[in-house]
Amino acid sequence: MSTSTRHRVVLGLCLAALAALTWALVCTFTRGGNLHQNGRLLLWYPVDAALFAVAVSTLRFVRPALVPVLVLTGTVAVLATGLLKPPLTSDDSYRYLWDGRVQAAGISPYAHPPDAPALAGLRAKAPELFPVGTDCKGWDVRRAEAGFCSHVNRPAVPTIYPPVAEGYFAALYGLGGKHGVRAAQAGGALLAFGLCGLLLWLLPPGRRWQASLWGWFPGVVVWAVNDAHVDTLGVLLVVAGLAATARGRLVGGGALLGAAIATKLIPALAVPGAMSGLLARRPQARDLIVPVTAVAVCALSYVPYVLASGTGVLGYLPGYLKEEGYDSDTPQRFALLRLLVPESLAPVAAVVVIGLAVLSVLRFGDPQRPWRGALLVFGTALLALTPAYPWYGLLVVGLVALDGRWEWLGVPMAGAAVYLKGGDAQTRAYGLALAVIVAGGAVRILSARRATRRSCDPARPSVLAG
Repeated sequence: MSTSTRHRVVLGLCLAALAALTWALVCTFTRGGNLHQNGRLLLWYPVDAALFAVAVSTLRFVRPALVPVLVLTGTVAVLATGLLKPPLTSDDSYRYLWDGRVQAAGISPYAHPPDAPALAGLRAKAPELFPVGTDCKGWDVRRAEAGFCSHVNRPAVPTIYPPVAEGYFAALYGLGGKHGVRAAQAGGALLAFGLCGLLLWLLPPGRRWQASLWGWFPGVVVWAVNDAHVDTLGVLLVVAGLAATARGRLVGGGALLGAAIATKLIPALAVPGAMSGLLARRPQARDLIVPVTAVAVCALSYVPYVLASGTGVLGYLPGYLKEEGYDSDTPQRFALLRLLVPESLAPVAAVVVIGLAVLSVLRFGDPQRPWRGALLVFGTALLALTPAYPWYGLLVVGLVALDGRWEWLGVPMAGAAVYLKGGDAQTRAYGLALAVIVAGGAVRILSARRATRRSCDPARPSVLAG
């Protein structure tokens, strides 16, 4: 088979796999059910994952010149499937649009919960968020204590989202809030596509296929587009911030990381990646630029809301942490660590494990690849905490696309399994993800050693010779 024929065959296989992936995602959204009727989703998700793996594997053998076009075209096709239906597995986007509407009325989103009597006039003007004349049936509708029906979750508590996220919500409502959650979904699609383009720009020509690990990953279209989670904005800011620090633009990188933290807080775990290798040399004053800038930008973003709401800017965060089991009294998290230590010590063990990951990055991390350290710390944190919300793993997907360590994709996939099947799958799902990561790391180490032996073998002719 000639080289040109082989290239055509590989291209055809890649296009066929991508078409099959797109078709499977269409079926996932149109036939898969929703969060409360998720039996078919449990069948479609593995199909989506398998076709994704086939599509990416064939893309690696496509001629490099065609890869960017294929990645972008495939990303558009994949992301478009998430727009076929309203959100099917999360109702967070309704809260986004409510917070945007409240801000458009000149009210701080931290000042009142959605069911507050002071906001009754706004609720009456938002039937897409508070449906009238229904019996409150539907997986994403509940009856508030005040008696009205609400698509907005937790209507009796104030918002939990930080200031940059609130700014994004205000922009969503201003640009298309009258179209309901479709505006949030479109915003998520644009952010996801923008990150794919950024990855293609950042990656060297021989590794641009890695952008498909983000753009074609089924979880991205589910959580970033269909569910429209604001985490996507945080991922975009983190990737841009780490890329800036790798190029020596410490102030800009720190500012982007600070904005990411002010979007969802958990991107704070990516900051140690920007300080990779700090403990391997003599510390300098410039080492503080990134963390200090990040903290300053995050703090400044809160100022307008603090002036309007005071300490109310914390919103529902304290209640959320307790509700989700991040304390020693509610064993809903730390599934893997609870296999090793008593439940009461699991939170302490999680802090120790994450701290060791941070120290490892600060000592052995590569400052030219800060995303690798960020992936280690953030991925380790998710393995330690074992959250049930898979969209937390969107940051893992973005960092994997930049670094190429595909084995970490098992972490957000584990979160998806727990989210759909419940806590009984928590230990098994995250345990399998950890096993895949360990196996993938072992394979990489062995491959690197073989390559070193071959390069040092005197019997092998040097490629530089004559």
